[in-house]
Amino acid sequence: MNHITMSERIITMSEENKQMLWELLVPTVRPNTDGEKFFTLRYHRVWDQKVREITRGLTVMPPTKGQWISPSGTLFVERMIPVRIIATRAQIEEIMDMTLAFYEQQAILCYRISDEVFIRTAKGVKNAS
Repeated sequence: MNHITMSERIITMSEENKQMLWELLVPTVRPNTDGEKFFTLRYHRVWDQKVREITRGLTVMPPTKGQWISPSGTLFVERMIPVRIIATRAQIEEIMDMTLAFYEQQAILCYRISDEVFIRTAKGVKNAS
């Protein structure tokens, strides 16, 4: 049996409270602009803050190019920003709903990367109250 010290916390709780690692694709292009207008860094930072208020953190990955056909049948070829988030299913669903509205999107793609998340803290580090 593995021994886990107090400095290592494994996040595995009941299914509804289980923390998992998710990746969500955030758009860079404003809707209905034919790919000519982009969201500003300042605008993205407001979204980042909203996510931190829900989950306390996120990891923004380098942008990548994606292609998808929208529910209305339109092909979109655009840069997307993968963002990794540790969250419960309820939290990620809240983030997806917020993201749809915040970026005025037709759809948002999100997928689970891992259902086992480890966070290790150094000895003596105190959690915020």
